[in-house]
Amino acid sequence: MTIKSQEIREKFLEFFKEKNHAIIPSASLIPENDPTVLFNTAWMQPLVPYLLGERHPLGKRLADCQKCVRTGDLDEVGDNTHLTFFEMLGNWSLGDYFKKWSIEMSYELLTSPKWFAIDKKYLAVTVFEWDENAPRDEESASIWKSLWIPPERVSYMGADDNWWAAWPTWPCGPDTEIFYWVGEWEPSPDSNVKNDEKNWMEIWNNVFMEFNRLEDGKLINLPAQNVDTGMGLERITTTLNKKKSVYDTDIFEDILLKIQEIVGSENYNIRSARIIADHLRTATHMIADGVVPKNIDQGYILRRLVRRAIREFYKMGYEKAIISEIAEIYIKKFENIYESVKNNKEKIIDELNKEEERFGKTIKDWMRILEKKFESIVATWSLLVWEKESWWIDWKDVFDLFQTNWFPLEMTLEVLVDLSKQKWIDVDLDRITKEFDEEMKKHQELSRTASEGKFKWGLAGDGEMETKYHSATHILLAGLRKILGPHVYQAWSNITAERLRFDFTHGEKMTADQLQQVEDFVNQVIQSNAVMIMNEMKKDEAKAKWIVGSFWEKYPDIVKIYTLVWVDGVIYSQELCGWPHVETTENMGKFKIIKEEASSSWVRRIKAVLEK
Repeated sequence: MTIKSQEIREKFLEFFKEKNHAIIPSASLIPENDPTVLFNTAWMQPLVPYLLGERHPLGKRLADCQKCVRTGDLDEVGDNTHLTFFEMLGNWSLGDYFKKWSIEMSYELLTSPKWFAIDKKYLAVTVFEWDENAPRDEESASIWKSLWIPPERVSYMGADDNWWAAWPTWPCGPDTEIFYWVGEWEPSPDSNVKNDEKNWMEIWNNVFMEFNRLEDGKLINLPAQNVDTGMGLERITTTLNKKKSVYDTDIFEDILLKIQEIVGSENYNIRSARIIADHLRTATHMIADGVVPKNIDQGYILRRLVRRAIREFYKMGYEKAIISEIAEIYIKKFENIYESVKNNKEKIIDELNKEEERFGKTIKDWMRILEKKFESIVATWSLLVWEKESWWIDWKDVFDLFQTNWFPLEMTLEVLVDLSKQKWIDVDLDRITKEFDEEMKKHQELSRTASEGKFKWGLAGDGEMETKYHSATHILLAGLRKILGPHVYQAWSNITAERLRFDFTHGEKMTADQLQQVEDFVNQVIQSNAVMIMNEMKKDEAKAKWIVGSFWEKYPDIVKIYTLVWVDGVIYSQELCGWPHVETTENMGKFKIIKEEASSSWVRRIKAVLEK
């Protein structure tokens, strides 16, 4: 059986469309107004408001293919399984069907000859055993057995395996997981996940999301019983095609062949090629969703991925500009699947080319720096530290260059070896590597916390200030467009309970007078006790009315329009949005701009606070 990833994606969505699910577009990789995570790392994150009770404009049954990024295991990329970008197929019930229909539909999709046509003898399942939070899930087990899954293939597992919660405070509940046989021989009749774990690969997770966990650990019932499922497209493609690695599937095969063609078979290294293929796929989608290489936030992760991909080409002996050629293959793969890729082809290529050029210049600059250091060493020995009869260059210089410009350590060490041989100077590479690694561990911890940190729904519990700041960004945008002109649009925002950061399209530094006018406008609106009104309309209708909005492609066909109105009918702001707002500007506080600065080319950033 051979089935390609695109066919799997299409069949999954078509199946649930036939089951009366609305097919919703993937949200952007960039979470909207959530400061605790840089990327959407799970398929459910964009839909949390609806799990908590908000009504989705397209109904109670949804299905999608959600783009996700995880970088916590970055050093593992290149093995058989780890990726930084992945697509998660999911179907959702928001207070509609529950365990029975969810399980029956999953079984039908997997086993029906019309769909994935898996022989049921290659399937096994797990269900929740029990703990102090919930009883043993006999209902799910019974449903599976009624579908002719043998009792021996139904394993009861504890909360570590079959209780799903993304983070300590989050919608959660028991789940049932579906596994596919990947062993070399036929599974024995009594083989199951519990007694033969290595030969069963999880392919689908059906979460029965009934509860919300509060800060004190207490579980309370959600407004409705929800179903939230997730099937990783890359994993299901690998398992259904009986492959050992995701890189052996159509997802990456053509990319790896192209890389081999570029560097030559004699120089080709499979791990380097896999890293390039993974990182540039991720970079393509990041740029399509608005990220550009920087030294902070999402741009920091993007820069790291791109420069690591370039370095892997260097390791295979290829030092010419090339990465945009790989990206072009990905653009063709995804342009008819994700609007963001289709609409940003030129930007993707342009940003990758600029970053490759910058990195090439960094390499040359660092070579000159190291050469000068060695010349200085020979002349004065002033930059050396004596320890155990060995001279070595301060590792801080090496790490600073890595942190600032993503110049890889191994590249620096190679240069140091060459120069040390030329200058007859002993360089303690082990000491430099050891010190660098210690600093890198601290750095990775910070990076992991930033990129995949605790995702907490920003409006749960103490989210009042986040809501106020979110509404303040709408008023701020209205003020910027009033003072600077209609070319101003939102480029990005980041909100905490203490401040807002707002990126907007504008090509030059704002004057002090302009900043004061914008600040005065925002405070005037706040002091007028304006009322926020939400209406729903078709996205095309909203576009036709020239309603202000950014990232239109990530919104469903029916969108929410938030209008801020004063009592006499004056409209201060009218904007597309998918997140909650204050009902009135009363008690929002006094708006104060702290800083205005450049964010990237033709993008400015304002940092502001709401004072009591």
